[in-house]
Amino acid sequence: MQDFAEAFRLAFSLVLSGDADLFEIIWLSLQVSLTALLISCVIGFGLGTVVALSRFPGRGGVIVLFNTLMGLPPVVVGLLVYLALSRAGPLGVLGLLYTPAAMIIAQSILITPIIAALSRQIVEDLFCEYDELFRSLTVPLHTAMAAVLWDARYSLITVALAGFGRAIAEVGAVMIVGGNIDHLTRVMTTAIALETSKGDLSLALALGIVLLAISMTVNALGLSLRSTAGRQAYA
Repeated sequence: MQDFAEAFRLAFSLVLSGDADLFEIIWLSLQVSLTALLISCVIGFGLGTVVALSRFPGRGGVIVLFNTLMGLPPVVVGLLVYLALSRAGPLGVLGLLYTPAAMIIAQSILITPIIAALSRQIVEDLFCEYDELFRSLTVPLHTAMAAVLWDARYSLITVALAGFGRAIAEVGAVMIVGGNIDHLTRVMTTAIALETSKGDLSLALALGIVLLAISMTVNALGLSLRSTAGRQAYA
């Protein structure tokens, strides 16, 4: 019990002292996850909106596929990206394996289906609500799409925050394609796994505290945005 308390004391000391190695890992984690989130939002919001507002053969299958891919096993994604980026793979010439770029690719593949599926549901529900109004005013599709996206902005930001939370907490896929290389591809989740296995509980706990703080901040932002959207709806 005393060792456990000492580990927590050292962990808080590391966080408060501004340890360089600790903040290097945190900064890389944020860079990788935010870049993956940006890529996933561009692709996911686009796909979700197109599927929500379009009617085409096989649309139901596409929706089922989106929903299925939301539960992609991270280690499977990591393995597929590893095979694609390895020297024998089709993208091996790019030399991206064991780099932050490989980790961004893996995280993007994991969270794009989440963003696409959730945004599709939000946009479709909102469009159905306004459909008769748009038809009565003969609003062009691109104008209607812009109006729906603007009205759904708070919900879509919440979706993006959910994607970020999924990305920043990922360990399996980034471990496989990044290799957990010190000062190059070591992020918070992989460092926690490594330091725990080495018995360095203070650094692992320090990173865990920061990861929890980031998760709490993301959840607080999501709650704040939902509250803002609710107040505007009743204004």
